[in-house]
Amino acid sequence: MTYTDTASQLEEAADRIADVSRPDLQVLLRRAALRLRNATAVSLEEEVEDALRDLAGELGLTRNDTIRFIVREWMEKNTYLPVHSLDEDGDVEGSA
Repeated sequence: MTYTDTASQLEEAADRIADVSRPDLQVLLRRAALRLRNATAVSLEEEVEDALRDLAGELGLTRNDTIRFIVREWMEKNTYLPVHSLDEDGDVEGSA
């Protein structure tokens, strides 16, 4: 389960709190507590933070999602992760 999945489930539970069963709510809260307990902030230099904030704004992502995006792109580019491949017959946006 990813962080965004847990966050979405928590938001949905908050929207319909009267309909959520006690055991389901306990699971969600324990999962959230575990993530918070294991979360560590990445401290960056001020100029990097400024650039990161600007990029996050351009991409419409949170700071953490932007960091995840950058790390994934770097790891794919440097062959630490496999590159997402496109089907030759698949649809793409734009034109060449």
